[in-house]
Amino acid sequence: MAPRPGGVPQPAITVTVLGGGSWGTTVAHLCAHNTPTTLWARDPATVEAINLRRVNDRYLPGFPLHTALQATTDLEAAVGDADVVVLALPTEAVRRTAASLVELLATPGTPVISLAKGFEAGTNLRMTEVLGQELPGHPLGVLTGPNLAKEILAGLPAAAVLAMTDFPLAATLQPVFTTPTFRVFTHHDVVGCEVGGAIKNVYAIAAGSVEGRRLGDNARAAIITRGVAELIELGTALGGEPLTLAGLAGLGDLMATCISPQSRNFQVGHQLGEGRTLTEVLAGMDQVAEGVKAVRAVRELARRHRVSMPIAQHVYAVCHEGRSPEWAQDNLLRGRVGHEAGPRAAGQRPTS
Repeated sequence: MAPRPGGVPQPAITVTVLGGGSWGTTVAHLCAHNTPTTLWARDPATVEAINLRRVNDRYLPGFPLHTALQATTDLEAAVGDADVVVLALPTEAVRRTAASLVELLATPGTPVISLAKGFEAGTNLRMTEVLGQELPGHPLGVLTGPNLAKEILAGLPAAAVLAMTDFPLAATLQPVFTTPTFRVFTHHDVVGCEVGGAIKNVYAIAAGSVEGRRLGDNARAAIITRGVAELIELGTALGGEPLTLAGLAGLGDLMATCISPQSRNFQVGHQLGEGRTLTEVLAGMDQVAEGVKAVRAVRELARRHRVSMPIAQHVYAVCHEGRSPEWAQDNLLRGRVGHEAGPRAAGQRPTS
């Protein structure tokens, strides 16, 4: 228990993390440093390994987990007494899981935090929008930033933002996720934080393909910086704030994802650049690369809001129209050279 001002003990906040993948396990490990934490996973072998040997052999082999972390396959038991529920699930699983929580959560006001970085297929909704439809009345938020799971488990320093619709609640929950090597900032801009995390995966694929084709650091830097410009333009059109998209949730996350071989989306692009097909690449992956799905939503949202996003458009063509990375990058190089800040900044009308 932590003391309140005046020395009165404050009961611990119990946390349940839903999802036993690499990032869900890592966040549960972080929370276990501060408060009673349960990790829910579907795979009995994963649960057994965490409870008996303090490891997640499937996703994080060789990384010991906090000794106080508990795991279960029983969803009702996991969330029944939780003060906070954290969803570490692929985007396609968020709605159905949220629907199953309606009758299971202990109180109507239980906060729900999303870790997913993407849009819902078909609706193009952000994850907190999906949660708001399925769990009305619950404070919602997103924990996001440049966070590579294995580096964090290795004790290397990292930072993230916790953005919530109830901003004072974000300050209350901030210590739940913070450790000496994982610094969590609060944020009021849920839209900007969520959009930044969703869109950056598209540019990780682009940056990975540049690396896979061995086009050099100059080319990769150009893709990353032009990707930032596209991300900020669409992000602000969707209601995010420019400074948010230039911070940890946008630029920071994009940088880590675009330069690290640990990034699944970077690896997808890298292998595409080396000449493998998307089907071959995805067949060899054990976890979801959200950028492959997110680029559909990004393309549709860009058209709806009349935002020019040539890099995202080319990533879509490679992933979903069978185009080669060579075609995409060659077309980018031959494309019209306009104002570097984009057509809106230059006073031009965007073109699709």
